[in-house]
Amino acid sequence: MKYLSLTSAVIIGLAGISSAPANSDDHKDSGLAKAEIQEWQVPWEDSRPRDPWVHNNTVWFVGQGSDYAATFNPETEEFKRYDLPDGSGPHTVIVDDRGAWYTGNLMNHIGLIDPVSGDIKKFELPGDGTRDSHTMDFTSDGNIWFTVQGGNQIGFLETDDGEIELWDVPTDSARPYGLIVENDKPWATLFGTNKLATVESGKLRGIELERKDNRPRRLGMTDDGTIWYVDYNKGYVGSYDPASGENKDWRAPAEENSRPYGMAVDKRNDVWFVETGVQPNRLVGFDTETHEFSEPIELESGGGTVRHMFYDEATDSIWFGTDANTLGVVRFQ
Repeated sequence: MKYLSLTSAVIIGLAGISSAPANSDDHKDSGLAKAEIQEWQVPWEDSRPRDPWVHNNTVWFVGQGSDYAATFNPETEEFKRYDLPDGSGPHTVIVDDRGAWYTGNLMNHIGLIDPVSGDIKKFELPGDGTRDSHTMDFTSDGNIWFTVQGGNQIGFLETDDGEIELWDVPTDSARPYGLIVENDKPWATLFGTNKLATVESGKLRGIELERKDNRPRRLGMTDDGTIWYVDYNKGYVGSYDPASGENKDWRAPAEENSRPYGMAVDKRNDVWFVETGVQPNRLVGFDTETHEFSEPIELESGGGTVRHMFYDEATDSIWFGTDANTLGVVRFQ
């Protein structure tokens, strides 16, 4: 079945930046890329499609409101659905050659889907408390770090034997949220407070950000090792340098109304995020060298909320899902 795209959106860029080709590997010469947005209506109504992941040119995502994982073929514009156990509340999916791994946010597990048979292998989170697996990422050897938001933990799944280790966050109600793995080290936002977190030498370490009202939600890393995050509470893009401990931030275009949520870092080491506090939602680029923002571009679907974004370096594009029941892509040039 084919679904027509909603829009081929206006191209945006950053005035005053060098006119060198946007796909240059030299960040100093490239500036912000120009961006074009396209969205497709997802065929399962009101299902909250979210958290895409690209593997072998196939886009995977989950339907948090309808207990499914799905694939999308960008060439044929065809969708395929994989039903998950009722009540799973899938939150995130990450994919490798073994299959599609999803977080069963409401059913205390991480699941592995066989794309051929549709069979699911479950890895149950240990313990008796809240076990709401949230966001996850792979290590170089295929193991998985993940956050447990309500349970206030960061977890590690040894995928070969299924063993799970959990680290308690000492700050009450810290709400571990967005997570990335870089150089086999996890970095997470603690959305309930003004902190980031990592695990070093087997111990969890919290990193306090300077502003007390900072509430980091998603994060990424640039090639120089700097952590970049979006502050959902007050509308900032922020940086944390693990080497020096320096923390800086810059106010987003919509300021306190911005509510920046989904974000990604592209190969030019620039940050892209969506302002979800304004309707329609708006895509904004941030040049991490000049500290300038692009002109915001509205999502034609409205977006509702864009919760997570995935950057696919092979195609120089960002994929996202929306609460308006669309799957979208930002293509750079």
